[in-house]
Amino acid sequence: MKLKTVTSAIFALLFSVGAVSGANAAVPTAAAEPIKVILFGAHPDDCDINAGGIAALYSQAGHEVKFVSMTNGNKGHHQMKPNALAARRKGEMREAGRILGIEYTNMDNDDGELMPTLENRLEVIRLIRDWGADVVITHRPNDYHPDHRYCSQVVQDAAYMISVPLLVPEVDALMKPVVFLYMPDRFQKPNPFSPDIVVDVTPVMQKKVDAICAHESQVFEWLPWNNGYADQMPASREEQRRFIGERYLGRNQAERYGQAALKWYTAEQIADSRYFESFEVCEYGSMPSRERILELFPMLPR
Repeated sequence: MKLKTVTSAIFALLFSVGAVSGANAAVPTAAAEPIKVILFGAHPDDCDINAGGIAALYSQAGHEVKFVSMTNGNKGHHQMKPNALAARRKGEMREAGRILGIEYTNMDNDDGELMPTLENRLEVIRLIRDWGADVVITHRPNDYHPDHRYCSQVVQDAAYMISVPLLVPEVDALMKPVVFLYMPDRFQKPNPFSPDIVVDVTPVMQKKVDAICAHESQVFEWLPWNNGYADQMPASREEQRRFIGERYLGRNQAERYGQAALKWYTAEQIADSRYFESFEVCEYGSMPSRERILELFPMLPR
């Protein structure tokens, strides 16, 4: 059977039963001391696409996650006007946050015009400190989109400064070790993405699909038009959701991260899993030991 046929069959099952179970499914348990995770994406939907799975796993286990979009996404459409689009995308963010059980906000910079300014850096410092973050996740610094690159630069520039008390003195400095991570991409130069942490997110892929599809203006309208596959979109919304699920979840398939996942899972566990999310450690933050990673990612097997 061809891989495409197998993938389609998997998604038919995914959407028919409404959930995915697996041998490595994390059983939610009450968190004695919640882990605080904050993610910075350049646009609404960036965090959902790259980390919606771990967000759902953290949330259902009692931990706290916040998605921050550095822009309001007001230019990402071929028909809508900026103000109306920005308002619509804020509503989409709220719905995605509700689905994942997390907080979702934006810094209200204009889409396509994000710059690594001091003002943005100070705001990121405030957000990280206010959240009391244990883990901060963002884009890698080499990327096709200037908003992605500058989002990464701003977060990296804040990595050390969150511990400097006289900078942004109205918010207490974070003196604990904070781990900074990069989301994945496929760019090879100057350095390819190197997966340090790999998490099986198969059990929550339905939630991830639902969160991605909450960004309707993007996944059903703008991105198909902008990337030239609008003529491939099915007619019904349910078929469109399946199409989008296959398109976006394909990047998380076990084939891509199976080798790196051996750091955390046995070969048997990997064979029973379909989807993973992966992250690279940023050297600007705390360099975590294996034991610390297991503390911060309790969904990983012991």
